[in-house]
Amino acid sequence: MPDTALLLQMLALLAVIGAFAGVLAGLLGVGGGIVLVPAFFYAFQTLGYDGPQLMQICLATSLATIIVTSVRSVLSHHAKGAVDWAILRGWAPGIAAGAVLGVLVAASLRSTTLQGLFGALGVVIGLYLGLGRAHWRLGPVMPGGLRRLVLAPLVGFLSVLMGIGGGSFGVPLMSLYGVAIHRAVATAAGFGVTIALPSVIGFLFLTIDPANRPPLTFGAVNLVAFAVVVAMTLITAPVGVRLAHAMDPKPLRRVFAVFLMLVALNMLRKALGW
Repeated sequence: MPDTALLLQMLALLAVIGAFAGVLAGLLGVGGGIVLVPAFFYAFQTLGYDGPQLMQICLATSLATIIVTSVRSVLSHHAKGAVDWAILRGWAPGIAAGAVLGVLVAASLRSTTLQGLFGALGVVIGLYLGLGRAHWRLGPVMPGGLRRLVLAPLVGFLSVLMGIGGGSFGVPLMSLYGVAIHRAVATAAGFGVTIALPSVIGFLFLTIDPANRPPLTFGAVNLVAFAVVVAMTLITAPVGVRLAHAMDPKPLRRVFAVFLMLVALNMLRKALGW
């Protein structure tokens, strides 16, 4: 049986994490995973769980929450006719294949290596959030053929290595190929389901040393964190949406980009042992 006092500390920390992630998702349209993974890492580490597979637990648990939030999001966007199902159908098989490959690679890496990867990719995403421009283009339409064959698995693969859904890579990719931002955000929610569902199934079969895993962890998914964070994000995301309509999100987006880069650089620092 898990220690009651420790479980209560976990619940309190996770409730704060979930509330923060929900507000940010509603306010800035960023996926929760970009916040949840480092937050889970520091929370579990603070509670004394710092084994060589800690990052796998953080990635898997973040992706489990993304199944719920992405399904809810894509249904909401579909009701408004915003999802581009042609893009989603064409890209989903490659994204799912990349996600499965991501699980296989993540399962074989040490936590410090995954920290370094998260940090490096987080810096790239932070730079795009802070410096990217709406008029930047790589082409007039979403690519097909060989380019899609390469890019779709890459989106799934990199997303799993960061424990994130479709927004952080999918929205910039679609925007760079001329997809309107609201349509890109809606379609990326579908990418999130395609990434998270197969990857979480894979992570459930990963064996974690019982001495180094938080209470109620099955495979690499911590059920306590999953349940608390999903509940809190569903409550607080509408608050973020209301704030987004009440203020200009552009300067806040740049502030978040700086915050993300600081978190990512700290992950890199810890991975390098500095």
